[in-house]
Amino acid sequence: QVQLVESGGGLVQAGESLRLSCAASGRTASSYAMGWFRQAPGKEREFVATISAGGTFTDYTDSVKGRFTISRDNAKNTVYLQMNSLKPEDTAVYYCAMRGAKMRGRTIPEYDYWGQGTQVTVSS
Repeated sequence: QVQLVESGGGLVQAGESLRLSCAASGRTASSYAMGWFRQAPGKEREFVATISAGGTFTDYTDSVKGRFTISRDNAKNTVYLQMNSLKPEDTAVYYCAMRGAKMRGRTIPEYDYWGQGTQVTVSS
């Protein structure tokens, strides 16, 4: 079975940066699109970023454009989310997810596998 493990979360001050990693096993990640989602307490899980299987195409939710960058290293079966200029409203549990298709996707139903999440807390 597919397993996704996120890492890199933590507590930072506003304006600082973090890089999240998502390591995949049980499937060759290069064949599938990946995404990052986040969920704050009391809120719905929301889309953050996505990347196509080959890494050519990406997409972001408007609130993180220009601050976050999704990338992947298929040789390592790993996807990254570089988060710069972090804001308190970025505080959430961040989840990586894998599609059963190659093309990027923005919605939760498009994804088949999910990690357990990593906490990102941004203080003001």
